[in-house]
Amino acid sequence: MKGLKDAMTKNIYQLITQSAARYPTRPALHFKHQTLTYAELQHGVSSTAALLQHCDVQRFDRVAVYLPKQFETVYSLFGSAMAGAVFVPVNPGLKAAQVAHILQDCNVRVLVTSKARLADIEAELHLCTDLHTVLLTDASSADIAPLAHIQVKAFALNNDMMPKVQPHATDADMAAILYTSGSTGKPKGVVLSHRNMLVGAHSVASYLNNTCDDVVLALLPLSFDYGLSQLTTAFLSGAAVVLLDFFLVQDVVRAVQTHHVTGIAAVPPLWAQLAKANWTADSSKSVRYLTNSGGAMPLPLLNQLQHIFSQAEPYLMYGLTEAFRSTYLAPAELAKRPGSMGKAIPNAEIVVVREDGSLCGPNEPGELVHRGPLVSLGYWNAPEKTAERFKADPVAPKGIQLPQLAVWSGDTVRYDEEGFLYFIGRRDEMIKSSGYRISPTEVEEAVYQLSPLLQDVAAIGVPHAELGQAILVLFACKDGQQPDTDNWSNQLKRSLPNFMQPKALVAQAVLPKNANGKIDRKLLSEQYQDYFNEATV
Repeated sequence: MKGLKDAMTKNIYQLITQSAARYPTRPALHFKHQTLTYAELQHGVSSTAALLQHCDVQRFDRVAVYLPKQFETVYSLFGSAMAGAVFVPVNPGLKAAQVAHILQDCNVRVLVTSKARLADIEAELHLCTDLHTVLLTDASSADIAPLAHIQVKAFALNNDMMPKVQPHATDADMAAILYTSGSTGKPKGVVLSHRNMLVGAHSVASYLNNTCDDVVLALLPLSFDYGLSQLTTAFLSGAAVVLLDFFLVQDVVRAVQTHHVTGIAAVPPLWAQLAKANWTADSSKSVRYLTNSGGAMPLPLLNQLQHIFSQAEPYLMYGLTEAFRSTYLAPAELAKRPGSMGKAIPNAEIVVVREDGSLCGPNEPGELVHRGPLVSLGYWNAPEKTAERFKADPVAPKGIQLPQLAVWSGDTVRYDEEGFLYFIGRRDEMIKSSGYRISPTEVEEAVYQLSPLLQDVAAIGVPHAELGQAILVLFACKDGQQPDTDNWSNQLKRSLPNFMQPKALVAQAVLPKNANGKIDRKLLSEQYQDYFNEATV
């Protein structure tokens, strides 16, 4: 693959310009009934970069994109990179409070969105003092009203405007900030360099054997590193991408059949939905590979998918936003190593360490540590949180004056005598549902806002057949008050995105405490381990 040999690639927008030079008339993006060639995509990205610079976007300024998957979303992400800015993809499923947190946290200067989405978040924007411009993709200059300290403009591309490319940029520069939840507090911004994203694209494309003949289905949010990876990997290879936000699973079947999709990436709950669709041999025959990340793939579900996509090879992967992708299990190993996470992806090293940082032996449980060029630049404006997760590389020679950093995942794993890794569990209390990492604290804060009667609240992740983990909220009210939980659920639907909605709200007389006087989450998790299994019996 020519792209793999191009040592001068130092900015992710060049993935598009290089493929446009090789394959100008080949399709790059499909959206609904429209198709963009690589030449047209390059033109859209270049024009967007010029528009952003015309809006006074400076080098390293943050540009947020709060849109569903559409052409303008891709223009804005890669156009920001071309302009020398840092793009911040905002999950389109987030509500106003979560969007405002992201805009404030990383001092966003320009927001690209739509009229309806702007109306939804307008009341929060007075808090975003660094935001100076909003660009609307579905408005003309004639129907735009000013908004307090923010100028609102149409996302109008000018064919005569050319961007100024940063002459001194390097691949070590910031490219993006992706927001991900930890076990406590609000989401943290993971800072990715261009090198992180370029190396990641090269690595994944190499083991998936991507070529310009591939057609990749983009189902996942582009705010999710796994979803964004579908673009970078495809653009590196000159492949086409089908942008799809679907309402019915049968929409996915039609898209696969219409565009002759060859690769599909999803998380276990999404795969469970797709397995229930009406697939015919003709509709699935083009698919040559499936990838899974964001949670373990249940064996019965994998068997279903192998029956539906009989021509496809499944790649089971493990990753974390702080290091993009860590491991994959080659299809040839599936039958021999059930439950394995596989081995490190190309150009990454995975080690298993004890609490003192020394390396574990075979079948000895320890923490998974990811080292190499995919390790991100840390968390935005959060030195203490960065220091907790990004620590000294346990493999690097001790004589290096500036120590190399590795990502300490918080996940407990083991490896067998042949080096294949197996997941054991998480050390922290983070909930993993529908492929999302969810902070229990953030859910609890939303629940506490529901009533002054609440005394204690605990959100825990409980095993669930389709979601991986479902959110169970346990609470105790003052003086034994009986709340209206149906009303609470309706209120939470307005304040929390869909993937953060509790599956159930359960009243308790009291919540158990540990020796430190804190809610005993471990005990609650043990007590309610089978809650959703029992509820479905």
